This record gives sequence, structure tokens and C-alpha cells, in this order.
Amino acid sequence: MTTTELADLYRAYLACLNARDWDALDRHVHPEVTHNARPLGLAGYRRMLEQDVAAIPDLHFDLRLLICEPPHVAAMLHFDCTPRGELFGMAVNGRRVRFGENVFYEYRDGLILNVHSVIDKAALAAQL
Repeated sequence: MTTTELADLYRAYLACLNARDWDALDRHVHPEVTHNARPLGLAGYRRMLEQDVAAIPDLHFDLRLLICEPPHVAAMLHFDCTPRGELFGMAVNGRRVRFGENVFYEYRDGLILNVHSVIDKAALAAQL
């Protein structure tokens, strides 16, 4: 897989997330996907994303930086949203917040197999 093909696959994955097209998630995510070393499988990964959207109805994955070195992707995502209740253990309660996520992916057979995510919780806490 070329760098360009991998970048296109990743952008298509983000489009799937932003469209809330959960039925198409299997076109992007491996059945044995892990998240931060936790084996979730496709069904668990989907549940995690659905829970994120339930807690943050206006969640939008805004890609700010993308680096591809097959089979790996590194991305910087930006979020500008209004979560309900708590987010990462902090009471947000509908306030607008902005924060970033640095996330690293490993692809296998054109699908996301491993996800390692680091949320900028300090930026979130500073706004609260």
C-alpha cells in the first residue's frame, strides 16, 4: 500500500465517523481492533464510538495533521464541541470546549488493527 492510498483510506474512515455511518465501519476497522492496547473487536469499537457521539452530539473529527508511513498513520485531530455532562472525568455540562487528540494507527489488510490515542486533557481542564 502506498502512502497516498493509506492517507485516502484514513480520510475515508474519518468521513465514515463524521457521517455516523456505523454500518460501514467494517470497511475501515479490522474485526480484531484494539484501542490503547485493549482488545475491543469491531463491535466494541463501534459501541465506544456510539457512546462518544451520545455524550458529544456535535462531535466532529477535524484532521489537522496526517503522516503516513505504511502500515502506520499518525494524526492530529481537533475537536470543537459541546459535550453533555462529564468528559474524561471533568464536568463540562454543555459548555463549548476545544481540545486535541494525537492518535496512531496500524493498518493490516487495509483495515485499522491498532489504535493508540492520547487526548489533550490539560487543554480541556484549562478551559473549565
